[in-house]
Amino acid sequence: MMEVFVISVIFASVLIVPFLLKTFFPYVWMDVVYFGDLMSIVVKFVARRRRKPLFSVLDRFLEQTAAHPDKHFIVFENDRHSFSDADKRSNKIANALQSHPGYEAGDTVALFTGNEPAFMFTWLALAKLGSPVALLNHNIRTKSLLHCFNCCKAKVLVAAAELKEAVEDVLPSLMDQGVTVLLMTKHCDTPGIEGFSDKVDEASDAPLPRSLRSHMTFKSPAVYIYTSGTTGLPKAAVINQNRLLAALVVLSSNGVTSNDVIYVNLPLYHTAGFVIGFIGSIETGSTIILKRKFSASQFWDDCRKYNVTVVQYIGEVMRYLCSTPKRENDRDHKVRLAIGNGIRAEIWREFVRRFGNIQIREFYASTEGNVGFVNYTGKVGAIGRVNFLHRKIFPYTLVKYDTERDEPIRDANGLCVEVPKGETGLLVSKITDIAPFVGYAQNEEQTERKRLRNVLKKGDLYFNTWKGENVATTEVSDILTISECLKEANVYGVQVPGHEGRIGMAAVTVKKDAQFDGSKIYNHVVSYLPSYARPRFIRIQNAVEVTGTFKQMKVKLVEESFDPGRIQDPLYILDDTVKGYIPLTAQVYSSIMSGNSKL
Repeated sequence: MMEVFVISVIFASVLIVPFLLKTFFPYVWMDVVYFGDLMSIVVKFVARRRRKPLFSVLDRFLEQTAAHPDKHFIVFENDRHSFSDADKRSNKIANALQSHPGYEAGDTVALFTGNEPAFMFTWLALAKLGSPVALLNHNIRTKSLLHCFNCCKAKVLVAAAELKEAVEDVLPSLMDQGVTVLLMTKHCDTPGIEGFSDKVDEASDAPLPRSLRSHMTFKSPAVYIYTSGTTGLPKAAVINQNRLLAALVVLSSNGVTSNDVIYVNLPLYHTAGFVIGFIGSIETGSTIILKRKFSASQFWDDCRKYNVTVVQYIGEVMRYLCSTPKRENDRDHKVRLAIGNGIRAEIWREFVRRFGNIQIREFYASTEGNVGFVNYTGKVGAIGRVNFLHRKIFPYTLVKYDTERDEPIRDANGLCVEVPKGETGLLVSKITDIAPFVGYAQNEEQTERKRLRNVLKKGDLYFNTWKGENVATTEVSDILTISECLKEANVYGVQVPGHEGRIGMAAVTVKKDAQFDGSKIYNHVVSYLPSYARPRFIRIQNAVEVTGTFKQMKVKLVEESFDPGRIQDPLYILDDTVKGYIPLTAQVYSSIMSGNSKL
């Protein structure tokens, strides 16, 4: 009888325990699976770290090439390149560069090109030569371009043929610095710029000796990726060999395999396109469908044409897709996974309803940051989930923050104050050997701003995730005030119907005995700022208002926006057609508010 009772209890427990776990701990099994994945990643990473000689992302590419030489690696428009093709082409680029008198193996090289196979081939070539690579945004020009180039102290600039004019704009400065400028074209008549494609075509495709990169350590810079908010001059985040090796597993840890086809339409100079799309595919051995740029209207047609199974997104990409006209074949595709960040909950639901049961893997991370979270449970609206183990390996907390003073709130002992569960706070993550923060190239001031000391105890060190609109807008303010006619500038964001996020606006004062010149200010901001950072609206004030602690006041300015009916001050709007800032009239305002005029 006792045996029957014991068996009954065991049987009942077997049935009840899973039910109780699912009821009170609904994600426990997902946590267990994620824990297993995390352990597998750590073991693989540690094993690679121990390999001699140093094992890098390039070595993983060479492994894939040896294992699957004829498999398609990059598909671009009508061209298909196998792993072997990519290996040989990168060898030719590396051999051509190595024989060039203006370059020595290990020199930092700036890569200035859009999304095309040559970008990937050139990066692989430079990895074979042991050279760090600065990934320049191909949209920047003049002063911004020079700023980004100078951040990494590059000796060579390799640029796409279509960016010749942009290079010519900064050529005098480059020549003064003795920079070697190579254009991806066969011939170039501009003195100081050399055609490079013919030299590559004529070069040998023989493998490069490993000795060329024998100087590298895990602390050696691998790439410089430029990061900023929506405004301000970019900062060059240093991604070292160790961090890039760790980044290899981003796709594989989300279930991507060599059988997948990945649609990469995000910029390769950006972390998402480069690290997740390109580097991630090197780890998995997946095929990359490379697109010059994102197109909402062509997105699903491309996915169908190339049998895409995995897509990437950032920011409002998903909303743009949901905004396209509905079609009968919206669900006719093979996409099973979308990985990225920045999708809003309502867009998440709408996307899945319309385009089918696609798994969304939303994550939180930053280019230079030392912590990340993955929403592996698929909970709509969440940017990530952590379990006990994750928090032990990557300690983090949320602390109270004073946005007016732009600093954490501290207690009587000078330590930060943790926020109660469920409340908003500043995310800070502990800087450790496992979770390091390398910082920004040639910018110790910005690097130090990201270090937060004495957080939970005296002497500890955390990474400050605060993007700080004040930091970014201050940079734009500084640029405005070095113009001929402006004395002060307060930069902020205003909401415009039909536009996501905020549009840049500046309240400025004019120097004594000077006049506001819309054409000169336009030329000035175009010279110094990328298009997305240029203030669209300018408000002329007699004085810039400040708080008691001398912080520029923004709340009232943001509230008044750019409405000429509420504002007595002169208002101007940037107009690219006339290359100037022109008066913002009531008629122009009405056209913007009605959606007839797009910014």
